[in-house]
Amino acid sequence: MGLMDLFSGSGAKGLRKPKSIRHGGKRLSDILEAHANFHRGLAGGVRADLTEADLRFADLHQADLTGAILERANLEGANFKQAKLTRANLSGANLRGADLRNTDMTEAVLPGANLTEAQASGIELFRCDLSQAILERANLRNTNFRGTNIKGARFAGADMGVAILRETDLEGVDLSGVDLSTTLMPRGYKPAAGQPSQADKNSPHATAAQGSSK
Repeated sequence: MGLMDLFSGSGAKGLRKPKSIRHGGKRLSDILEAHANFHRGLAGGVRADLTEADLRFADLHQADLTGAILERANLEGANFKQAKLTRANLSGANLRGADLRNTDMTEAVLPGANLTEAQASGIELFRCDLSQAILERANLRNTNFRGTNIKGARFAGADMGVAILRETDLEGVDLSGVDLSTTLMPRGYKPAAGQPSQADKNSPHATAAQGSSK
């Protein structure tokens, strides 16, 4: 699929509407409707299986994809703002640059997923599996990682201001270049060399430096 085909039938800001996207011979809008019925226990309901689907720049704003299968799907630049991805399987999915703001991803499964430069501020990642995921340069402000598996994940250059990492195992996690001064960290956590802590930010030297820069 070329770029012209990708944006053919697209909506505002280059996003593609579900009616213009097909997967497995079906329109995405029909797949979403059947999944909604499945989630509600209604007749004709079918769990959405979007394995390896090409959903680049798809407009999935407020979509209910609770429990959906999105393994290895290409979701680059997709709009998931205010969507529900609770317990969805996004293993190995490409979410590079996706808009996930205010999305509920509680208990979602994302091992090996690529969330580079994703807009993910204010989202619920409570008890998710983000092992080996890439979240470099992502906007993760005010994001809840409590109880989340982030072993081996890469956060280099991400914005994690006011994020919650309490009750989270940071084994093998790359936090290089991340300002953790306002991040709620696990008790007893000691930042690696070069990573600012809340104590560093509030030190007399830091305060004096901030005053002289004004």
